[in-house]
Amino acid sequence: GSEMCIRDRYYADAGDFSAAGAARIELLDALPTAIAELTVGHYDYQRGLLAGSTDTGAGTLLGAVDAQFSDGPWDLPENSNRYTGLLRYGQGDARNGWHLTGMGYGNEWNSTDQIPQRAVSSGALSRFGVLDDSNGGRTHRYSLSGSWQASAAQHDTRISAYAIDYGLNLFSNFTFLLDDPDRGDQFEQEDRRQVYGGQVQRNWFGTLGRFYTQHTLGLQLRFDDISSVGLFHTQAQRRLGTTRQDAVRQLSVSPYLENQTQWLPKLRTTLGLRGDFYHFDVDADNALNSGVAQDGLASPKVSVILGPWLDTEYYLSAGYGFHSNDARGTTIRVDPVSGDPTARVDALVRATGTEVGVRSARLAGLQTTLSAFLLDIDSELLFIGDAGNTEASRPSRRYGLEWTNYYTPLTWLSFDADFSFSRANFKDDDPAGRSIPGAVERVIALGATVHEWNGYFGSVRLRHFGPRALIENDSVRSSATTLVNAEAGYAFHSGVRLALTAFNLFDAEDSDIDYFYASRLSGEAADGVEDRHFHPVEPAQLRLTVTLSF
Repeated sequence: GSEMCIRDRYYADAGDFSAAGAARIELLDALPTAIAELTVGHYDYQRGLLAGSTDTGAGTLLGAVDAQFSDGPWDLPENSNRYTGLLRYGQGDARNGWHLTGMGYGNEWNSTDQIPQRAVSSGALSRFGVLDDSNGGRTHRYSLSGSWQASAAQHDTRISAYAIDYGLNLFSNFTFLLDDPDRGDQFEQEDRRQVYGGQVQRNWFGTLGRFYTQHTLGLQLRFDDISSVGLFHTQAQRRLGTTRQDAVRQLSVSPYLENQTQWLPKLRTTLGLRGDFYHFDVDADNALNSGVAQDGLASPKVSVILGPWLDTEYYLSAGYGFHSNDARGTTIRVDPVSGDPTARVDALVRATGTEVGVRSARLAGLQTTLSAFLLDIDSELLFIGDAGNTEASRPSRRYGLEWTNYYTPLTWLSFDADFSFSRANFKDDDPAGRSIPGAVERVIALGATVHEWNGYFGSVRLRHFGPRALIENDSVRSSATTLVNAEAGYAFHSGVRLALTAFNLFDAEDSDIDYFYASRLSGEAADGVEDRHFHPVEPAQLRLTVTLSF
């Protein structure tokens, strides 16, 4: 089990890719009871979970194993086989103690990737069809992590470290017969890496004159040892040629400091400063693209919080963040396919954000937050639908409003409603246009939950994603996606729980994702056809879960 909280992007310990938000996941140390769970459902969905904890020696041992199998609704059965395991031992508590955690994950599957709209409209392909039935992948991730914390009245210290072994082989074909009419355009992405890292943080609590303060000093380290990151031309998962294959070593060193001060009963501030220093060492199969690159940024951050008045507080936050680019782009000289000279990218890209908002618990049972934000990024990372990767793009600006609400009128009943409206545009005047492909402009999430009422529990949730531009000039747009899921169940006094879950309750024929680019089907012109390509949401389906607590 785990607990997750949203971590404010304006805290100094939030680093790479945190400019738009961050999350912190904390594992539970123990479960209230052991559980055994079995789920079955449409499309040969099967899942089994066994988890529990026990006092062992001076500490607690927590373990869990999870296996999931599914074919999905696709014409080509997904044949997904996913295994997850966790073993955790610890002593003490969140203030004084230590924990050691091992986790493992493995999966293998067949893929039904996005398909061209023209093939579905003509009847040549169903919504759940596939054009290359050899697409798929396999991956694993194993990790070992540890943490130690010690607290006193005036200070505390927290140390954590981790090691990860990761592997991926992913086979995709998004353009079909455009580049190689005879053997097809399937390509393989390979990633083999070990990741090592850790964090040390020291907090001091006290006063500055008559003001309460907390000082934080921390250091984060991460080293990626990538033995192979490659792109290969394949046919039926057999390698025909190497587009690019490199070894990469990437080191980041990130010190940070932060001060929180309560200046007045209704005025407090958080001031942070973060430094990030990156070192890239790329060993490319083409010596011209090998090399070493380094970059560093300093990121100040500040938040001012006023209140509360009538259980309502107001805040203003501003600061810098960043995202890192692919290490290979920092040393590249020539395109790996054409051999033409190509420009390098910056290793670290600056982001600047501002947010102003109000949080209130004035009405009984209601927690609500309304905020307005502005985010500038010096170079947008853009996902390329026909290549399956990201590339550095133009400078961008995002702005919008977010309104989140959580209401509990009764102890057993709650409602939540989240609304987000935003605009995302490139900031320069490139004639291609200013819209950012794929940037969602409207997101709505609504839910009602019965937590437990005389043994009954259940929920209904709606998630809506508004239309979005698919190309820069906004002349092609996606449709909206709206899904409703529901659950109903009963908890018996014997410790048995039955739950029936309905996904896509109203069987909406919407898309998970849409792209617009050129692809070529058999018999089409050599330069292909520009078309909308989509991956459909799964149709309506039911799953039954039986959970035994013991």
